Amino acid sequence: MDWMFLWNCLLRYSYLRLEKICLKSSLKSIPGFGWAMQVAAFVFVQRRWEDDKSHFEKMLDYFCDIREPLQLLIFPEGTDLTDNTKARSNEFAEKNGLKKYEYVLHPRTTGFTFVVERLREGDNLDAIHDITVAYPQNIPQTEKHLLKGNFPKEIHFHVQRYPIETVPTSKEELQLWCRQRWEEKEERLRRFYEGGRCFSAAGQGIVPPCKSELRVLAVKCASLLYWTAFPVGMLVLLYLYSFAQWYFVAMIVFFVVQQKMFGGLELIELACHQYFKKQQKFHDTKVKIN
Repeated sequence: MDWMFLWNCLLRYSYLRLEKICLKSSLKSIPGFGWAMQVAAFVFVQRRWEDDKSHFEKMLDYFCDIREPLQLLIFPEGTDLTDNTKARSNEFAEKNGLKKYEYVLHPRTTGFTFVVERLREGDNLDAIHDITVAYPQNIPQTEKHLLKGNFPKEIHFHVQRYPIETVPTSKEELQLWCRQRWEEKEERLRRFYEGGRCFSAAGQGIVPPCKSELRVLAVKCASLLYWTAFPVGMLVLLYLYSFAQWYFVAMIVFFVVQQKMFGGLELIELACHQYFKKQQKFHDTKVKIN
């Protein structure tokens, strides 16, 4: 659930509209939220590299082609920290002669290095931000916890920016670089949970000034008003007007059918981009020949 809570951090120090997230593919099927993620062109993965590599390649090339500002959030661990995943991580550590971790899972560096190399080739990567998230009190693990009202009372973020010029270029060095960051995460979280439950050595959380407190307040107020009025308004429309009922049904049918047939709106968007890209190449070649 870290990706959802990170939105609060991005609201203060960046822009939410720039973010794309790599998530497990099952989330795209969630009515409403999953459909919105498809529209936003999030990257959905199967968590099997042999299946995900081609999709990653196409999506990353697409992001590079359209030249839009991009913040791509990935989780090299691949999953949440639980007793089962921790046991598998320890098995991986034993097999590869690595240190066992208590607070993090060992990263799978193959996907990480592929993403970095691909974005570098597309000249669409200026920095890597290493984000460590800690929960001093309750830690929600799944969406079910949120539905039950188990929201974290407090969240701490540690963000370290690495300009791309400082990041290794070779695959082997990049994999080692990633593992070193995870060693630092383990030590950072160990100090957090065994110490004063704070990332700062001074024992008090540091909150840097955001770009605009007024903008943050305006977004919060607008979001509160919208998400209060929108559900009520939709229920009223559905109750009073048949066209709203038909529209609601049509949208459900559309999203369900397009996902069954094509795999999701983000894949339709990608296919359209590839088609028009080929058409443009064909046109350019034809003009050049003439």
